[in-house]
Amino acid sequence: MSASGGTKAIVAALAANLAIAASKFVAFAFSGSSSMLAEGVHSLADSGNQALLLVGGKKAQREATPQHPFGYGRERYIYAFLVSIILFSVGGMFALYEGYEKIKHPHEIEHWYWPVGVLVFAIIAETFSFRTAIKESNLLRGKKSWKEFVRHAKAPELPVVLLEDLGALVGLILALGGVGLALITGDGVWDGIGTVCIGILLVLIAVVLAIETKSLLLGEAAGLEDVQKIEAAVVDGDTVTRIIHMRTLHLGPEELLIAAKIAVQHDDTAAEVASAIDAAEARIREAVPIARVIYLEPDIYSEAEAAKGADREATPGGPAPSGAGH
Repeated sequence: MSASGGTKAIVAALAANLAIAASKFVAFAFSGSSSMLAEGVHSLADSGNQALLLVGGKKAQREATPQHPFGYGRERYIYAFLVSIILFSVGGMFALYEGYEKIKHPHEIEHWYWPVGVLVFAIIAETFSFRTAIKESNLLRGKKSWKEFVRHAKAPELPVVLLEDLGALVGLILALGGVGLALITGDGVWDGIGTVCIGILLVLIAVVLAIETKSLLLGEAAGLEDVQKIEAAVVDGDTVTRIIHMRTLHLGPEELLIAAKIAVQHDDTAAEVASAIDAAEARIREAVPIARVIYLEPDIYSEAEAAKGADREATPGGPAPSGAGH
């Protein structure tokens, strides 16, 4: 996995979650707190999340084959989708079940110092993990808001780790609140309420990640900034006069497919057109290094045809970009 995949953030989160999971299970064994059990399962699920993301990143590096000619870049999307659906949902549903049982059959928390101590330790560890994820994300986020970054990031690992760490921190605070209220009031129902809140939080995060990762799996176009760079690189004003229509598709976070029909001069020779296409491809790769697969089809631009609007059959996927036509 490339550095942009957030490997450092994943490894930091994995180390933190393994340590936290072990401490939570120990606290549950001594205290009987359902919030501790739910949080322990949550941390264990988070550890599985990071392991899956690392496996996906490794598998995505495989070379293209005749059966998969565009490579395996989407492995990262598949494993991120598995994380969002299986592990997050399982963790969330388990917490909801444990919380329901605790509310239905409350019991007093024993050895309160175990869950409180573990929760404080976990909050500190998760804060360092969250800080690493934020730092790694800022390298790619630029001027985007956090909402825009999560929604439009092409590498799924960082949004997953960010939301996972955020959910873990909020969940820990909820668990601490549930345990604290149970100790203050002597009513174990509060512990169950805290557990239910953790479950709801995890399910909501699972839904958000599933929606965003599904979009990546379906196939997303290049971002607006990259599209503008590609358009500027293709047209040289001499042989290539304009883009008639263009489609882009992410084959993976760092692999972009570009297919475009370009307008060339009607009196250019075949050799001149071929040379112009080669030059355009070189300019594209220089402007957008992740452009790995490029198909450029030369054509003669027609004002009459452009006036008819985009031909949806000729350009599947929707109308041509604004300002272009055929």
